[in-house]
Amino acid sequence: MSVQVGDKAPDFTLPSQMGDKVTLSEYVGKKNIVLYFYPKDETPGCTREACSFRDSYQELANLGAEVLGVSGQSVESHKSFATHHGLPFILLSDEENKVRKLYGVPSTMGFLPGRTTYIIDKKGIVRHIFNSQTQAERHVEEAKKTLEQLEKEEKATA
Repeated sequence: MSVQVGDKAPDFTLPSQMGDKVTLSEYVGKKNIVLYFYPKDETPGCTREACSFRDSYQELANLGAEVLGVSGQSVESHKSFATHHGLPFILLSDEENKVRKLYGVPSTMGFLPGRTTYIIDKKGIVRHIFNSQTQAERHVEEAKKTLEQLEKEEKATA
């Protein structure tokens, strides 16, 4: 069963690259979340995607969002990857792929961990899902578009 737009985002706790535990529900009521699953640290597509999120991080933060990257590598691998590329956001280690399975992130060709981004609003509801293994940089564009829409909705109801 995979998470769909309109679903409440399943809660989870995973270790970050700094070794502390991060729980998704800590952000509910405070920030929108860009939760992106990627295949592997230091691979060409994943590095392009991470650097794209890095380069747009301030813009995403200004739109009220926190970026959380998730893959199956260790805390140490994430720490090295984040340091090497100057990533200002949190990378979460899902070594047993429990959260990937919880969200139903599809694999590519049956074995390659998928590249999927979920935009979760402040109420914890999944508002947009973008899945593309090959268009790594488009994940950031999709996130921005959705966050801009959420900001408009928030202003309209304020």
